[in-house]
Amino acid sequence: MSDWTLLLPILIPIAGAVFIFLTPKKSSVIQRLLALLFSAGGLIAAIALFGGNYAFKAPWAGFGMNFELRLYNFSSFIMLAVGIATFLTVLYSTAFMREAKRLRQFFSFALLTSAFVTGAVLANNLVVMLFFWEGLLCMLFALIMTGGSAAAPTAVRALLISGAADFCLILGVAITAWLAGSLTMDQINLQLNTFWGGAAFVLMMIGAIGKAGAMPLHSWIPDAAKDTPLPFMAFIPAALDKLLGIYLLARLSLDLFQLQPGSGLSLTMMIIGAITILFAVLMALIQKDYKRLLSYHAVSQVGYMVLGIGTGLPVGIIGGLFHMVNHVMYKSALFFTAGAVEKQTGTTDIRKLGGLGRQMPVTCVTFVIAALSIAGAPPFNGFFSKELVFDAALEINVVFYIAALLGAFFTAASFLKLGHAVYFGKPTEEAKKAKEAPWPMLIPAALLALGCILFGVYNPLPLRGLIEPIVYSNLMQSLSRFTAVSYAGLPKNWLLVGISIVILGLAILNHIYGVRKSGKAQGASDHIHYAPVLKNVYDWAEAGLIDPYNIVRALIGYIATALFAIDRLIDRLYTGLAAGAASLISKGINKAHTGKHWMYVLWVLGGAAAVALIFVVVGG
Repeated sequence: MSDWTLLLPILIPIAGAVFIFLTPKKSSVIQRLLALLFSAGGLIAAIALFGGNYAFKAPWAGFGMNFELRLYNFSSFIMLAVGIATFLTVLYSTAFMREAKRLRQFFSFALLTSAFVTGAVLANNLVVMLFFWEGLLCMLFALIMTGGSAAAPTAVRALLISGAADFCLILGVAITAWLAGSLTMDQINLQLNTFWGGAAFVLMMIGAIGKAGAMPLHSWIPDAAKDTPLPFMAFIPAALDKLLGIYLLARLSLDLFQLQPGSGLSLTMMIIGAITILFAVLMALIQKDYKRLLSYHAVSQVGYMVLGIGTGLPVGIIGGLFHMVNHVMYKSALFFTAGAVEKQTGTTDIRKLGGLGRQMPVTCVTFVIAALSIAGAPPFNGFFSKELVFDAALEINVVFYIAALLGAFFTAASFLKLGHAVYFGKPTEEAKKAKEAPWPMLIPAALLALGCILFGVYNPLPLRGLIEPIVYSNLMQSLSRFTAVSYAGLPKNWLLVGISIVILGLAILNHIYGVRKSGKAQGASDHIHYAPVLKNVYDWAEAGLIDPYNIVRALIGYIATALFAIDRLIDRLYTGLAAGAASLISKGINKAHTGKHWMYVLWVLGGAAAVALIFVVVGG
């Protein structure tokens, strides 16, 4: 039986986008009201459907490509998170983008993005999922372009990188459908002990981590931080992309395929996660811009999610999904604080900021809560999700645990530097003029900060109420040897907790040392930045020399130049040979045509003799 109400969370934002597009260009008040109304409508629809089990099916393109949607515990959970993130971002944007030139386009594309994400999450047919997934690629490009013509290179970069990941996803979907003999997602459960099964999983995994922003498919995100309106960063890279990418990665590991802990594919995912954690956080550590620092952390934190899910263990998968939810809360809140600072001071260069805690106390408190959460300080939400990932990583191999632990150290060091420089340092001229941000910008950030506290102090709410039922209702289908254990409440491994607290203490000591050595808060990481060997590596990274996108682009340029040279050479050879041969023949014929009668008679007789000889040879 088809339940058409499943269409509401998709159709309501689409309707809102259409209405906003139809408004006059200068009707910013109407545009803001419509965006709030329809984002609230989408959220209400998500709340009304939350916790239900519904399905919608209608004929679509034939050949098994039916328009199928399915709402169950996992998709219901993600749909609600998308609705909340959309409404809070729109509310924030009504104040932050009040004077923006492209307000109509931003709100329209943001609502369409919300609709496409919801559609991809609800999709129960691989082709339907691809339809919404590729729609998001268009929305990504469009939203980046709301930053103006200067954002065009970043938009193109995002389109190419995400498009390459999406192409892999399409290939993976085709192989998966061929192996399963079906496009209906809840009917697919493939083993990974065959070449084609592994290939399908890897290709779809690339699509999922590309959407989530894991390395090496991340390089457009830091550029977007400086080229796009700030609400975009809180909305797409920090929230919706993480929700959708990790949702698909979890589904690949939980029900579409049978990922075994410690297998080659499991270790591959964990390696990607560990590399993403370390390399991105090391880049975040040296940033001098508020937004770029946060953007690298948006990449780094994906590593914990991929690492946790990649273990294939219940504790890791639960930790990875819990970290996904926590990341949306604290990272969106952090971007909202960056927007408040930018709005009130006109800059996000931390070298020009300081002492904002007095002028912007609510923003400061929100930042402190979110920063403690992302750093993994107890009793905030990030602490509990990281401890679960640590536990799972250590169970597989100590190397992964060490990588995750180093990531925690550098994360804490980054936010100690950022918080000290921006909110607790000596007030600058820009800071002295600042006032607290408007309430539409404060409320979303404050609500998310409260969520960081709630999901930490009372973590049974998200764990027992949302995440554990999702994992155990799916994971046990293929890994029956595991028993359902709740990880809510206090951590089970107090040794790991002790080590984590020591790491946070070392980060504080590192910060004190860095400030004393450099004489300024923003230089707290300079002793790492300019350390032997690391300095050269950082210089190469800052120049884009080790950016996979730039490397591939340069390689393609060299290949194109070589192929063009080969083409010109072949063209000249053919042209030269043909022209030379024609010239020789022409000269020979010219010499033969003397104008003398007896010469032409000889040519005729010679030709007749040649024809006669041919007939004799052939006939004989």
